[in-house]
Amino acid sequence: MVNATDECFALPNIRNVHSATVPRPVISLHPPWTTFFQGEKVLLTCNELHLHAPGKTKQYRWYQDRIVRRETSENTLEVCVNGQYRCQVQDSPLSRPVNLLFSTEPLILQAPHSMFEGDMLVLRCQKKGKEKLAAAKYYKNGKFISYSNESMDLLIPQASSNNSGSYFCIGYGFRSKNYVFRSSFKHIQIQELFSLPKLNATASQPTEGSSVNLTCETQLPLERWDTLLHFIFFKDGGVLLSNWSRSPELQIPTIWRENSGSYWCEAEAVAHGIRKRSLQLQIHVRRVPVSGVLMETQPLGAHVVEGEKLVLVCSIAGGTGDTTFSWHREGTGDSLGKKVLRSQRAELEIPVTRESDTGSYFCVANNDHGPVQSEMVSITVRENPGNKSLFLTAVAAGGSLSIFLAVALLLYCWRQRKAGDGSLGGMTRSPRIPGPGESPCATCPGPVDLQLLYGNLNPKEGDLVYSEIHIIQPGEEEEANLSRTPPEDQHAQVVYSVVKPPDDSAGKVRSKDEDTMASYENVLFM
Repeated sequence: MVNATDECFALPNIRNVHSATVPRPVISLHPPWTTFFQGEKVLLTCNELHLHAPGKTKQYRWYQDRIVRRETSENTLEVCVNGQYRCQVQDSPLSRPVNLLFSTEPLILQAPHSMFEGDMLVLRCQKKGKEKLAAAKYYKNGKFISYSNESMDLLIPQASSNNSGSYFCIGYGFRSKNYVFRSSFKHIQIQELFSLPKLNATASQPTEGSSVNLTCETQLPLERWDTLLHFIFFKDGGVLLSNWSRSPELQIPTIWRENSGSYWCEAEAVAHGIRKRSLQLQIHVRRVPVSGVLMETQPLGAHVVEGEKLVLVCSIAGGTGDTTFSWHREGTGDSLGKKVLRSQRAELEIPVTRESDTGSYFCVANNDHGPVQSEMVSITVRENPGNKSLFLTAVAAGGSLSIFLAVALLLYCWRQRKAGDGSLGGMTRSPRIPGPGESPCATCPGPVDLQLLYGNLNPKEGDLVYSEIHIIQPGEEEEANLSRTPPEDQHAQVVYSVVKPPDDSAGKVRSKDEDTMASYENVLFM
C-alpha cells in the first residue's frame, strides 16, 4: 500500500503493461546502493541503450511493484520508499526490477544493485546518524573475512562468482568496545559478464571442398551491452586458427578431410581480464567418392602415327580430396604411370609412340573410397611411311627381292636400249661393244664394282647377290678414256641390285624380266 503523504512521487492511473519487440531498458542508481536509511532518497535513471533516434520525444513510465507511479518525458525518478521499481520507454518491454530498501535499523550493509565478473566489489558498513564507526568486521556465509578501521569499506578488486554469498557486518563505536552494531544479511550475486562461449558451425559434417563458418557465440547482459569482447579460434592440438579479433566469426573457405577434428573458441573482455573457453565441437569432413571416371586421348580419336606424342587424359566427374590417378594397358599387371593430385583431371604423356603400343588402355581413380575404372580405349599406332627404306617399300608392293635387285642393275642401260648383253659374268662389267651398223651407247655406264652382301639368301647356282653398284658418269673431255675413281671423288650414282637373272640364250634377257624392269622404272629413278 502506497502512502499518499510521500513527497517523492505522485500516483497516476494504473495501466496494463505489454511487451513489444523493442529491447528492454535498464535502470541505474545514484548512489549505486540498494539499501538506504529511511528518509534518504535515491535517483533512478531509465536507460534506453541508444535504441531510439536522438531528439525524438519519448514517454517514460515508472512502476512501483505493479503500479504505475509516474509517466513523464524525463528518464529520471527520485524515490524514497521501499519497493520493486521498473521503467518503460514508449512501448518497450519493462526493465528488470530494482529492489530498494529504506531501513530503520542503526547499521546497514550497503552493496551495489548489480555486480558482474571483473567489477570491483565495494561493501560499505554504514551507521545511522552523524557518529562514525571506529572499526568494522565483515562476514561471508557466517565466516569472518575482513577487518577494517579506516575507510570501513570492504574492497574486492576483481569480483568473481566465488564472491557470491550472504554478507553482514559488525560495527564498533568510539565510546567503548561494547558499543557494537550488527547489520542485516545482504545476499550478493556476482553475475556473469558474458555467458560461456558456444562454438557453432554451419555444418558439423561438411562435404570436402566446401566452406564452413565458425561462430563463437556469447551474450552480454543489458547492463553491459557495450563491453568490448575479443575472440580467438583453435583446433585440436592447440593449432591457432586466428588472432584475437573483435569478430566472433571465422570462415574456412575450403575444408578438407584432414581438417576433421575438435574445434573451440575463446572470448575475452579486454578491460576486465575475463577470459572464457567454449566446449569442443567435433567436425567430421566427409569425402565424396570418385565417380564418372573417363579416359581420353590427345590427339583425339586414339589414332597416332609412329613416333608422335600421345597424351592419356584421365578425368572424374565427381570426387573430392587427393585423388590417385593411374594408367594401365589391358593384359598387363603394372601401371604405366601414377599421379596423386587434388584435381579432377590428370595427364600421362608418352613422348614417342611405337607400333607395338597399339592396344587397349584404361585409367583408374581412387580417393580412398575404392578404385573406379574407366572404360577401355583402343589406341592404334600406324606406321610412318617416311621411315621405311626403299627396300622395304618395294617388298611391301609385292615385288620379288631378287627381281627387284636385278632390275636395279639393268634398268639404267635398258632405258637407252631395248636389247643388249644382260649377262653379269664377273665382278667387273664393261659396256657392250656395238654391232655392225649400231652407234655406241654414249650414255651407258663405265665399269662398275659389285659388292657381295646378301650371301645368306642361298641363291641358285650361277646367281650372285650384290648390294651396291657405283655407276660413274664420265666427263665430256674423258669420253674416250674412262678411268675408274672412287665414288667420293667423282660424280657417281648409286643403285641397289642383285645377282644376274637367268638367261634364255647367249646373254639375252628374258622378256619377262624386261617387263619387270619396266614396272620398277618409276620406283628407282624419279
